[in-house]
Amino acid sequence: MKKRLVAAAAAAATAVAVASGAPAADPTDFLKTSAAQADELPPALMPYQQRWVADEAQLKVAEKGRRVGLTWAEAADDVLIAASEGGSKVFYISATQDMAREYIEACALWARAFNVAANEMGEGLFDDGDDAEGNRRYIKTYEIVFPRSGQRIVALSSRPTNLRGKQGVIVIDEAAFHGDLDALLKAAMAMLLWGDKVRIISTHDGVENPFNQLVQDIRAGKKGNVTEANVHRITFRQAVQEGLYRRVCLRKGKVWTQADEDAWVAAAYRFYGDHSAEELDAVPSASAGAYLSLTLIEQRMVPAWPAAADGPAIVRGKWDDAFAYLSEDVRRHAINGWLAENLAPHLARLHKNRRHVFGEDFARNRDQAVTAILEEDTDLTHRPLLTFELANCPFSSQEQILEYVIRRLPRFRGGAMDATGNGAALAEKMAQLFGVEMIEQVKLNDGFYLAHMPKLKAALQDGTLLDLARDSQHRDDLRAIKLVQGIPKVPRQTTQTAGGKAAAAEGGERLQRHGDFAIALFLAEYAFHREAGEVGWTPVQSGSRFWEGVADEATVRRWNSKPNNRAADLVGGLGGPDSGRKAGW
Repeated sequence: MKKRLVAAAAAAATAVAVASGAPAADPTDFLKTSAAQADELPPALMPYQQRWVADEAQLKVAEKGRRVGLTWAEAADDVLIAASEGGSKVFYISATQDMAREYIEACALWARAFNVAANEMGEGLFDDGDDAEGNRRYIKTYEIVFPRSGQRIVALSSRPTNLRGKQGVIVIDEAAFHGDLDALLKAAMAMLLWGDKVRIISTHDGVENPFNQLVQDIRAGKKGNVTEANVHRITFRQAVQEGLYRRVCLRKGKVWTQADEDAWVAAAYRFYGDHSAEELDAVPSASAGAYLSLTLIEQRMVPAWPAAADGPAIVRGKWDDAFAYLSEDVRRHAINGWLAENLAPHLARLHKNRRHVFGEDFARNRDQAVTAILEEDTDLTHRPLLTFELANCPFSSQEQILEYVIRRLPRFRGGAMDATGNGAALAEKMAQLFGVEMIEQVKLNDGFYLAHMPKLKAALQDGTLLDLARDSQHRDDLRAIKLVQGIPKVPRQTTQTAGGKAAAAEGGERLQRHGDFAIALFLAEYAFHREAGEVGWTPVQSGSRFWEGVADEATVRRWNSKPNNRAADLVGGLGGPDSGRKAGW
């Protein structure tokens, strides 16, 4: 891969010059950051194109807006693959003959830019087997052969019905518009068994299209980790931000201005009109509304404690405004009592030999701070056995409660905490106490939702996340996850149902919900997929009560009589040769 990137960098200026046909003069000045760079051309590939080429995943998928130049970048990579020693054949599958010819011409340009020996572009026939009536079917191809490696790039002018007997890298362009994409993907995936690679590039054609289903499966982790399968999302606006219109100006020998770029973008959106979300923003059509169906949510729910003695528990606590201004010792004493009465019995129910994680959605005043604790069973299914919600709970009290809970989780696997806004302070404090490897401070944003929310949905669909407490507020929270411009997330606005609002009003409540449990459950499920260790506790064997805060008289006398040896005394107290104690970790 490094050799390919070095070759691409060395050929950058040549490729741009060949593609543009324009002198490297004033039209490129806007791309320079200093006078010393004034005579240089920009990189041949824009940042999003570079990320695509650099990705070595076996199965690589791009959901993109129109005309962002990704096929151009793919052609560069394919030339390096086919021309390199020990390279592979490349089969490019397009929707039309024009696309095939455009692609092979791009490959020829890159071959010249890379200065690799290649035959002139030629034509051939691809044997596609017999059709339904038993007639032999051939597809016109455009080809480039690389004599040094013995490999070739073959661009098919229409889509084949089978790829049997073929071996090499498969590139499927505008995959969403294939008549039988499922069958083609099944054939293409066979290449992965031999160590070859599959690249799938397309704009969207509806939320139910197999291409979109493949995108969602990859994001849900059903096709492997990111080294095995990965999705790139490239919208038209993102491409413009990373230099697409500037590149248009370069090729046309035109001086770039921000006003011209804004007008160009606006014209593109006017042209596509109502279809611009799908055609430019990579949002499959009809992808709006609730992300999780009501049927799916209720199928995964079971009676909650105390209706079911062994059911999942929901503990809700609420404090008045005056509580925050009591003295610290009074508040801590009151919280200790609340913990002993409300959470301790449920923490004691957790299985001592099973792994546990938590996810936390922070709130201070109007919403609820919600923490969901997941337990992993021996069959690797996850169950939220305990969820606690804190309403109007002071910052310091939330810290006290969470520390108490984490220290009592058997085989603690880690936690993920909402570190957006005010939640950052609590998340940071827990990371300081338990380590940044164990506590992840999550900044919730569109990228995080897009990468990980499909895993929550997949877990519910597959039955690996189950036994949710049957609770109307939790149901409404999960239904609050919406598809917003193709991204599954909880919108900014309040998500409490009309019935929930009415009930709150009748009770004089100021509280509202904002998908709180959905975020906590989402982060808890995410925590189980993190690469983190596990913490197990071994209780201290205490001959004295020193470490419990009440020392016996002999220990106090020994401590006070040796002021210069307090560090050694500490070591001895934690499993030193004279203590007879074991470490607490």
